[in-house]
Amino acid sequence: MQKIQLYIEGQRVDMFKDESVTLTQSIQNIKEIGKVFTDFTKTFSLPASKANNKIFKHYYNFDISGGFDARKKKKATIELNSLPFKDGKIKLEGVDLKNNKADTYRVTFFGSTVELKDLLGDDELSSLPDLVQYNTPYSALDVKNNLAVDQSVNDPSILAALITHTKRLFYNSKGGHAHDDLDSGNLHYDTGSAHNHGVSYTDLKYAIRVDRIIDAIEARYGFTFSDDFFHSTYAPYNNLFMWLHRKKGQVETLSGLPEAIINTFQTEAEDTATQTEMTTNSSLDIFGDPVRYNNTTELRFFTLSTEPYRVSLQKDGIEVLNISAVGNLVINQFTFDGLYTVYIQGETQIQFSNIEWYISYESSFKIYEIQASYLFTAAFEFIIPNQIPELKCIDFITGLFKMFNLTAYIAKNESQVTVKRLDDFYSGGTSFDITEYVDANKSAVNIALPYREISFTHGDTDTFLAKTHKEKYNKTWGRSEYNGGTKLDGGTYEIETPFSQLKYERILDVNGLDDPNAQCGYFVDDNQDPYFGKPLLFYPIKVSSVEGVSFRNTDTNHVKINDFNIPSNSVALNNTVSKYTMSFFDELNEYTGENGFTDTLFEANYKNYITNVFNSKNRITKITAYLPLRILLNYTLADRFVIKGNSYKINSITTNLEKGESKIELLNDL
Repeated sequence: MQKIQLYIEGQRVDMFKDESVTLTQSIQNIKEIGKVFTDFTKTFSLPASKANNKIFKHYYNFDISGGFDARKKKKATIELNSLPFKDGKIKLEGVDLKNNKADTYRVTFFGSTVELKDLLGDDELSSLPDLVQYNTPYSALDVKNNLAVDQSVNDPSILAALITHTKRLFYNSKGGHAHDDLDSGNLHYDTGSAHNHGVSYTDLKYAIRVDRIIDAIEARYGFTFSDDFFHSTYAPYNNLFMWLHRKKGQVETLSGLPEAIINTFQTEAEDTATQTEMTTNSSLDIFGDPVRYNNTTELRFFTLSTEPYRVSLQKDGIEVLNISAVGNLVINQFTFDGLYTVYIQGETQIQFSNIEWYISYESSFKIYEIQASYLFTAAFEFIIPNQIPELKCIDFITGLFKMFNLTAYIAKNESQVTVKRLDDFYSGGTSFDITEYVDANKSAVNIALPYREISFTHGDTDTFLAKTHKEKYNKTWGRSEYNGGTKLDGGTYEIETPFSQLKYERILDVNGLDDPNAQCGYFVDDNQDPYFGKPLLFYPIKVSSVEGVSFRNTDTNHVKINDFNIPSNSVALNNTVSKYTMSFFDELNEYTGENGFTDTLFEANYKNYITNVFNSKNRITKITAYLPLRILLNYTLADRFVIKGNSYKINSITTNLEKGESKIELLNDL
């Protein structure tokens, strides 16, 4: 019998002597391949002792002000025989009463990895304050410069590529282009002022490196991912960019007016008296209890200008107030408990002598001021949080996990979240021979495969060229299915990311003469109308072209550019350089017209695990074992259990912590 100790936020909890606590662990279950799991217990009971009533603050009495908040999980630790076993969180499920008196508290323990979902909640990418550091002016010159940035050399955060939101681009070197109107999309460059066709900067939108979004998530929520996967030398991840497409059609500000974020506030650490913190130069975190504020929390603007302007106030990336003003302005309408950013909107230049947050809390107050007078220039700034696609942070991370078959866990005595590709995770395990601890009277061998087929696809392949591909070939662009080459029983398990995948278009000369070396993305629907779609990930690749392409600075002026970024589904344009692609299937490469980009998302990340699953020799072996503490306290789900010389991967393990009894599902280690 094991002695169980439970600590909630460092306080030891009283436990029933005969209470059974059963912990289930799984890192990737064969029955639900697309999910990342965490440790969890079946709900168990704790006595309503004096110590426990103090910890849970007499939760059964809802009249207590400032009581225990059961909506949030609390940090917890489980020990076995006074030795550290698991760190995680406890969730209070409820209280059972007898004769109107508290009798038991019902709780559930969760492993540390679940904290990631708790931290991120429903927050969207637009709520990440660190993204504002990548804000970029949006003008012909700026877009042209960003179109020529080489992501493989300069490690840029922001760039532009030939992906259009409305206009389809083409190339025709035939003479007599004076008749081409401005919207023809002809990329051929002709000298002379009469030729104004080409791609306009307003046809394009910026893209952000995916790794910068990961950085912003870490900064916002105060944790770090390990560099086992998220590192700069793994090109299939590091070279990925997200197209900044929040609405269909042209780039616009939220208000339709030029706007700028106020990002020159003084950055200061947490003030415990006012319960505020200026986390970045633009973001104020108000985390206090709104009941205790005395209604003098204000946002103040001071200016001698008589020009009209508007102030947009965003809380956690969502606009909660938009107000017009002339001259000085004081705003005191807040809902508190959130991260606030401030935007100025207007059509004319305005000089502000000062802008400040004034926060009063009981008998204390705090002022956060801009570091100098602020000049609003009414220029068009591409504000990343306002232009990034609508996507929850947790869904963004889950999408990357599905693409690369990642698994996550928090190792014992570590604070960072370890993220690895599943193959790498299993390669780091060790072996424990548990033969002598297995109950020979309790075992079963079952079929391992619950499906006849597994499909892999990106969530949106409904853009014009991708949908045309499906109609022509009766196959979803980039989709892969695996059934082991055999017709089996069962259903289909689908792994689908929350991202778009375009089919790109190599641009060749309609006249059959010149080759501009261009490839373009066309983000429209099957009617060739502007399309919203799901967030688009792609690999930008810089190419050089002797012929060049025509870039329109204005409606009456164009220039030839010889270096520009094209979008790609593959890391490189030549499969001898890299065979990696963000497709699940080795489609014909749009640029080369060839196969050979064989390191698809399926082949590189799923094949080993999936082919083992479909192997006719594979079984799920169910056993009961009584593992000693030296194994219980040290094994990981990457390890193998050896029984009578046969090696097995752990599919799942459920342990009665008091009895030391473990019911284990094992997969043949083929």
